[in-house]
Parts: sequence; structure tokens; C-alpha cells
Amino acid sequence: MNRFLFYLIQWTWGAPVNLIGGFFYLINKAMGRKQEKFYNSYITYVPWKQGGLSLGLFIFMQADHPNEIWTYNTRIHEYGHTWQCLLLGVLYWIVIALPSAVWCNFFEGYRRRNNVSYYVFYPEKWANAWVNKQTGFEFKKV
Repeated sequence: MNRFLFYLIQWTWGAPVNLIGGFFYLINKAMGRKQEKFYNSYITYVPWKQGGLSLGLFIFMQADHPNEIWTYNTRIHEYGHTWQCLLLGVLYWIVIALPSAVWCNFFEGYRRRNNVSYYVFYPEKWANAWVNKQTGFEFKKV
């Protein structure tokens, strides 16, 4: 997709998500947190023990994770959510963000007890499919 069109859609159709993400991006930038550009998105590495969070063009993920494969997989997975925001715009909150947050935060015990991958739930599976289609990246075995 044309880069100009990508950003135009993100900042119009996906504006609410991107405005919030941009706000937190700027706060973290002012705090001196490590940031990098990743394709058409911006990653900020934050001091939390969680995985990642995608708010449109802005991705926030755990800094200094000891496993490089985990970092690689999380980076590309969250970029898949960036593409979902591009497609869904203002609907991203209802269709992706809320179900994903519930799955992440309230079903960890269920996933562990039943040996269920985090990526089987539709927002996560779909994010992985999008990033593979748009970048060709494949997930690595941890």
C-alpha cells in the first residue's frame, strides 16, 4: 500500500486510536524511553512486564526482554494490530482492542491450564495473518 495513503487513512478513519497512541508516544519520548520506527509504525519500549499494546501507528512493548525471539514475534504481532486499525478505524476499539484486552488480562489462567495459545483468539490470529500478508514476516518458534 502507498505510504501516503496508509498514513492518510490512519489519521482520518483511525484518528481516535492514533491520537491516544500519539499522546502516549510523546509522553514516553519526553521521558527518554527507547523508540524506533518499524515499517509504518513507531515502537516505544516501556518498563512493564507485559507483552505489547498497539494504538494505531504507535506500539508499546516491554523493554529489554531477555528473549530476542519473543521481542521479534511481539514486534511483528503488534504491527499486525496496526493494520487492523487501518482497516477498522473507529471500530478498532470494539472489534479488536476490547476483546484482545479481555483475552490477554482475564484468560491467562485458562490458557495455561488448557495449553491454549494466546494467538488462537480471532484478534490475535487475524493480526498475525495481516502482518504476514503485508510484510512477509513469519513468526519464529520460541
